[in-house]
Amino acid sequence: MVLAVGPARAGTPPATTDVVDVSTAAQLRTALANAVPGRTIRLAAGTYRGSFVTTKPGTAAQPITLAGPAGAVLINDGPSGDAPDCPAPVPGWDSGYGLWLFGAPYWTLTGFTVQESKKGIVADDSPHTTIDGVTVHHVDEEAIHFRRSSADSVLRNSTITRTGLVQPGYGEGVYLGSAGSNWGCHGNSGGADRGDRIQVLGNHIGPFVAAEAIDVKEGTTGGVIRGNTFDGRGITGENSADSWIDVKGTGYTIESNTGTFTPPGTFANGYETHNPGTTPSFATGCGNVWRDNKSDLGGVGAYAIKITSVSKCRANPNVVYASNTVTNARSGLTNVPVTP
Repeated sequence: MVLAVGPARAGTPPATTDVVDVSTAAQLRTALANAVPGRTIRLAAGTYRGSFVTTKPGTAAQPITLAGPAGAVLINDGPSGDAPDCPAPVPGWDSGYGLWLFGAPYWTLTGFTVQESKKGIVADDSPHTTIDGVTVHHVDEEAIHFRRSSADSVLRNSTITRTGLVQPGYGEGVYLGSAGSNWGCHGNSGGADRGDRIQVLGNHIGPFVAAEAIDVKEGTTGGVIRGNTFDGRGITGENSADSWIDVKGTGYTIESNTGTFTPPGTFANGYETHNPGTTPSFATGCGNVWRDNKSDLGGVGAYAIKITSVSKCRANPNVVYASNTVTNARSGLTNVPVTP
């Protein structure tokens, strides 16, 4: 263990006396298995190939950090072995995820790259995860997934491209929560996947993200999506993926984002809401706010912001402010009255 010093930026560990340097896949697996609160695992540049998972929690006062330069590249050639009915680390099964936090809250992931894996980074039952300045590209399905109530997490300053290489309809850039049909596995908070209050800030998502740049699932609430850039080139339209963001959660603030679309791809609207049926406790696709977003629909998309159902949200309506702007739209800014 050595003393780490230097500025706090992506890929640079915070000042601490508990630093473990790793330069091989075996060393990384050992470091993840033995992580303790307050420790920093520092990646050297190079390729790390294998299954990388941790179940070790940090704390609010002493988060655990995994830091490395962009040239530190994690690759998982899986999946392999017999998968359990619901995803969980079990002997003999490799999930194929590039990096998997399972029951591991208070981790900070900075600077490194994940590629050529089934999924990029998955946080399961791992609230207070911070992902800062990472790169995820060339993955079979989604790039980053906050799942099993990984609430109060942050994704910022990161770059995501070329997802959904094998299953385009499941190639989201960022996935918040789980579909209600998957709550049997991932609904660990009162039967729901409550990925609440997640912030997605200042990221560049696309091109060639095969599904939505961000998919906001039912049962989640109170998130912030701000200052991101969405490049819609290459969105496939498979599994109804035809917008930058699909919002099925409630109470999200979506502001100061910039979205563009040019061919190739399938594109219907910039932002969409949907109201899938769940239990009455979880209103869906309501109470969200859009402001200061800039949308260029490339002459292909209909609305910058398409509110799918007004009647289902009468008690908690979606709000589209006049500060949003749109160019090259077939139908206009939005299909609902604009709030000054």
